[in-house]
Amino acid sequence: MNTPASLPNPLMDRLRAGGLGLSMIVKQCRSVDVVSAALGCGYDALMIDLEHACIGEEAAAQICVAALLGGLTPLVRIPCHDSHYAARILDAGAAGIVAPHVTCAEQARRIVAACRFPPRGQRSVAAQWPQLSYRSVPAAEARLLIESQTVVIAMLESPEAIDNAEEIAAVEGVDILHIGSNDLCDTYGIPGRFSDPRILDAYRRVAAACGRHGKYLGAGGLGSAPEVLEQVVGLGARYVTAGNDWAFFVQAARQKAAAVRALHPG
Repeated sequence: MNTPASLPNPLMDRLRAGGLGLSMIVKQCRSVDVVSAALGCGYDALMIDLEHACIGEEAAAQICVAALLGGLTPLVRIPCHDSHYAARILDAGAAGIVAPHVTCAEQARRIVAACRFPPRGQRSVAAQWPQLSYRSVPAAEARLLIESQTVVIAMLESPEAIDNAEEIAAVEGVDILHIGSNDLCDTYGIPGRFSDPRILDAYRRVAAACGRHGKYLGAGGLGSAPEVLEQVVGLGARYVTAGNDWAFFVQAARQKAAAVRALHPG
């Protein structure tokens, strides 16, 4: 079998074409069926959450490989900045790492180092690559292929991170600056108030930094505030986490229960 010229990355392909990249957060699903569901619903990527959920690494790895085969970009939000979390799940099939609570350029550089091969980083070399379907590929070529597919996403979730957006955006190897709107609201002391001027100003500032350094702006936590999300997309957000599997289930179940009960009130 011939070596591919490049590895697929539906999320980045859409972003580079000027589109809006859409990701579903996986918090409760442990089986690969979530890949088919997300694909059928029109998503570009899955973001498997190892920070706020108890999904194990084995289940996350299986979902990542299924996503690679199914035509979605598998991203994993690691629980902290320790490099082994990024290395293990990248070797297991993830095409990107989402690093939470990045507040400065030095933290961003450490994440990049964990995700990129030398000379750009310090990522160690595994023996086999699920991203290459375990084909035998010359070492230099394999690293170039995997490196080209790998996405590094830095989450900005505090006023300090917003203040340092310019220097974080300047870090080579970071692809997306993703604002975590829930945590940002909390750190401003305004839980859930997504329309507060400080939140929109944060998006404006990060959008400007992304524009100056050729990075993409991401928006998270705004699934329950569609009017704010519309404004944020208008400001330049191009990567959006639209919600999580459990929230989608609960919302649909609640709506169905209300509709059926309405057939016979009392």
